[in-house]
Amino acid sequence: MRFLTFFIVSIIAVVTLAAKAKQPNVIVLITDDQGYGDMSCHGHPVLKTPELDRLHDEGVRLTDFHVDPTCAPTRAALMTGQYSAKVGVWLTFGSRHHMRRGELTMAEVFQQNGYETAIFGKWHLGDNYPFRPMDRGFDESLIHGGGVISETPDFWDNNYYDDTYSRNGEPEKVEGYCTDVWFNETIDFVEKNQDKPFFVYLSTNAPHGPLHVPESYRQPYLKEKGRTEFLGMIANIDENIGKLRTRLQELSLDRDTIFVFLNDNGTNGGALTHLDDGTASRNGWTTAGYNAGMRGRKVSHYEGGHRAACFMYWPNGDLVGGRDVDGVTAHIDLLPTFVELCDLKVKGRSDFDGVSLADVLSGGNDSALDRSVVVHNQARFNQPVGKGELIKYQFFSVMKDDWRLVGPELYNLSDDPAQRRDVAAQYPELVQSMKADYEKWWENISQYGNAFCPFVINPKKQETVVISSQNLLGAKVAYSQRSVRKGEGGEGWTVIDVEKPGVYKIGMRRWPRESGLAIGDAAGAYPMDKSTHKMMKIPQKVFDPRTARLQVGDFDETQKVEASDEEIVFEVKLKKGEQRIQTCFTMADGMERAAYYTYIETM
Repeated sequence: MRFLTFFIVSIIAVVTLAAKAKQPNVIVLITDDQGYGDMSCHGHPVLKTPELDRLHDEGVRLTDFHVDPTCAPTRAALMTGQYSAKVGVWLTFGSRHHMRRGELTMAEVFQQNGYETAIFGKWHLGDNYPFRPMDRGFDESLIHGGGVISETPDFWDNNYYDDTYSRNGEPEKVEGYCTDVWFNETIDFVEKNQDKPFFVYLSTNAPHGPLHVPESYRQPYLKEKGRTEFLGMIANIDENIGKLRTRLQELSLDRDTIFVFLNDNGTNGGALTHLDDGTASRNGWTTAGYNAGMRGRKVSHYEGGHRAACFMYWPNGDLVGGRDVDGVTAHIDLLPTFVELCDLKVKGRSDFDGVSLADVLSGGNDSALDRSVVVHNQARFNQPVGKGELIKYQFFSVMKDDWRLVGPELYNLSDDPAQRRDVAAQYPELVQSMKADYEKWWENISQYGNAFCPFVINPKKQETVVISSQNLLGAKVAYSQRSVRKGEGGEGWTVIDVEKPGVYKIGMRRWPRESGLAIGDAAGAYPMDKSTHKMMKIPQKVFDPRTARLQVGDFDETQKVEASDEEIVFEVKLKKGEQRIQTCFTMADGMERAAYYTYIETM
């Protein structure tokens, strides 16, 4: 009898240990430029999102969840549990979107705990070593370059269909529409790793512009002028969510997979906003489209610029039932929450700016939410970038309970959700208290000052470093391949850190190598089809080059250029350490442009 009892107890212990050993899988799905109101479960009067609605109804909802007002900062905060500017990211270009070396990422935490990790879609935290996903904890990655397909760092002439993406740092031609590709890759990864814990970061570039989507998804929204493609892209995402969740169920993985959906900033294509005097402003109120009654949209520090949806579903963890979790929460909270929910051991930094929501998600103690959360917008779109430095007091919002300190203005969302009545004069003590919270936050996020996160030159880690014009500081940047075609941009420079000194060849180009174009060539039309793309006209600027100048460290040399040259190559002895690099093409008419693509590699 004693033996039988011992045997039964032993079996129970083994089963218990096995259960503990199987940690939940995690899938984080984040969409790009979809706003809080861009789904039918949040009241959209036209858009139909049955799969998002189902996730909303079946899971747990964070009702007052916030992100940054632009995309790269949101992703940096999500990945680290730290405020984005603290880890080096406060712009979406100008090398100020490089996540600081040494920061512990969500992927690294999961990887350290035996998870298989993958990212599919948008990364936007650096395209070169040491900033790539493969350098930051992802075992598998298939991503496009830059922040959006067809931005300057992306493979030339990618157009959302049958594109060339980067698979673990190497170019790979794929078939299909981009959003379908990201979801299909996720399903493949899940199937291959279903017997061990996995973490997938599924980050769509949709519904960010350029607004390309198959015609079948646009058809239901043809009456929504100016928003047809945007809504169609969300409909496609929604359909793919259903396919992914169905496959998880078929594999019996749905009950023990933490499935999280969020969007990365306020709506961009879902609403037009104006001030009361009729002036178009991203800080205004909705005059066309839908934005859930909020003021502001993408890049705004008002509520519509940074309030986001966040749905969490995990049956075996009791994150079910269509429950609401109130209180101010944010992207910085997700990593510390996963650490607790998945019983992860953190090696390295663990002093997160965010807090674990594990207790509040289970209906327990919500004291962790008794705090202030701060967001800010440092964006400088269509402006000279300069050094891209942080600007104190620029476009910020301090959030505590229902209160919002938006610059010098104070709003109470409990009776003024549209932020129309500034009550700062009525609550001077509260204003001062929230200003003090901002000062503490600023001290925290600016502890590294404006130190650069430079490109690292180390051939053992990356044979060829490519610096595109989107990475440059100085004047206005050529942000996308459309800008490159137009010949936009100007003076530009950035910073490199040479880990391996030696002789390198540095090539300056008007067009990327994969284009096969000469400096004086026209690029040809961007590939589009009216059944799959939102058609647009892209003017082209043909260069008539005369000289190319390269300045790096104490090297300064100029070469003659012929229009038929594809690339101007300099031999440079690079010293160890950080140094500024600057390029310049001078044309026959005296116009100057930084090289749109600069290649650094060993001789």
